[in-house]
Amino acid sequence: MARFIFVTGGVVSSLGKGLSSASLAYLLQSRGYKVRLRKLDPYLNVDPGTMSPFQHGEVFVTDDGAETDLDLGHYERFSGVSAKKSDNITTGKIYSDVLKKERKGRYLGKTVQVIPHITDRIKEFIKNDSSKEDFVICEIGGIVGDIESLPFVEAIRQFANDIGKQNALFIHLTLVPYLKSSDEIKTKPTQHSVKELRSIGIQPDIIICRSERPIPLGHRKKISLFCNVDIKNVIETVDVRTIYEAPISFSKEKLDIQVLNYFKLKSKKPVNLNPWRKITKIILQKKKQVNIAIIGKYVELKDAYKSLDEALTHGGIENNVKVNLVRIDSEKLKVSEIKSKLKDISGVLIPGGFGKRGTDGKIEAIKYIRNNKIPFLGICYGMQMAIIEFARNKLNLKKATSSEFDKKGLHIIGLINEWTRNGKKISGTDKDLGGTMRLGSYEAKLRENSTIKKIYKKKLIKERHRHRYEVNIDYKEKFEKNGMIFSGLSPDGKLPEIIELKNHPWFIGVQFHPEFKSRPLAPHPLFSSFIKASKNHK
Repeated sequence: MARFIFVTGGVVSSLGKGLSSASLAYLLQSRGYKVRLRKLDPYLNVDPGTMSPFQHGEVFVTDDGAETDLDLGHYERFSGVSAKKSDNITTGKIYSDVLKKERKGRYLGKTVQVIPHITDRIKEFIKNDSSKEDFVICEIGGIVGDIESLPFVEAIRQFANDIGKQNALFIHLTLVPYLKSSDEIKTKPTQHSVKELRSIGIQPDIIICRSERPIPLGHRKKISLFCNVDIKNVIETVDVRTIYEAPISFSKEKLDIQVLNYFKLKSKKPVNLNPWRKITKIILQKKKQVNIAIIGKYVELKDAYKSLDEALTHGGIENNVKVNLVRIDSEKLKVSEIKSKLKDISGVLIPGGFGKRGTDGKIEAIKYIRNNKIPFLGICYGMQMAIIEFARNKLNLKKATSSEFDKKGLHIIGLINEWTRNGKKISGTDKDLGGTMRLGSYEAKLRENSTIKKIYKKKLIKERHRHRYEVNIDYKEKFEKNGMIFSGLSPDGKLPEIIELKNHPWFIGVQFHPEFKSRPLAPHPLFSSFIKASKNHK
């Protein structure tokens, strides 16, 4: 039977519950245990798929086609375990499931209530698909005291009673603020947060204290006393220079040891922190650096391209260089500014996106990149922009456009009519924004003697997708005659997956999202190759 670890947060949001959970997962794995991570989100949206990046940040996509919270990216990158649909759920999905059952008469006419029907569905989700794990770490979104998170907190309280307290552990992450004016560290917010949690019926077993400064022993003793937690289980986490220092920091504080002690378990082998020390050293170095520009419309929002940022960093780790990210807003980018803005840039990436805003800036930037032989990687929408630019300026198809943002003109990019998954044909539509997208892992067949095949070193690859629009295969011959190769196609040959330029040092566009599968301990080959080309760019 799996043991369950529940991670809650207090005082303020964005303290790093996801990073803490992911770091703990790695440490437990390193000690020989099998771990799964899950996220319970309190918002009413059924999934993050239709939410604006300004609201939610990045939408992370799993192999089996779930649109999930960006924290699942953290989970995958640190644990190396691919997330599933069963690893993320929202309040909206919980209520939707319960109401569907009610309409089908599953409750036999009974009054449907938060307790027990909503909490029972949450408990069902927590326990589902967990038979093969030693530990299941469940992060509860939001903070204790939020009205939205109350059903989740009540559910995990019940769940611990159901399986026995010896099989469930509660970790509470809280803020211990430093007041510069009085040069003091304050423990009262933590005390009040724990008091709130205890009023709901949960006594935390471990408290992780987030602070920008080391917490004196006296203050930790105070937290221990007032919160009824053993001093050994008051864990300090001081702000780190890079997120990849987090496992080192938590290991120093013996978080994993205290977890194992609680469950009366022993370490099966010594923890290995050498990979993280190596990564940290490379990231923080000042000598070997490369500047990579990201041209997109959400660059002002830090979390909008979270997996992308990390994948570029991973490519730098593989090439022993620090990657400096330069963010350029495509909406504000003027043609006259492109040369100056890309003056000290060694490589350019244009990420996924949607809609008309910012397309002109992206297309003009790609034209400059192509003509000036700057390494280029276009992802999803970025690949489509590269197709449009090439069509307009090399094929002289001046009206070339996408039906996504222009209903007139020549549609070399259009809505996918159908695609195949597991032998089943699926039809595409733009009416239901929440459920008809090409989502999850799909195969692509790579062309012999192509750059992309040399990068992957295999004929058939599987990558994660998230899109409704595709390059029109009917234009393939015309593009290839003019130097743009369709080097990757869906196995049936109908959907263009990868493009590259013949007479260019490194120019690749992909319809999928390789960033979702890149990990610090296993960088994605596409990003490793891109950073290598950028590093060598003069």
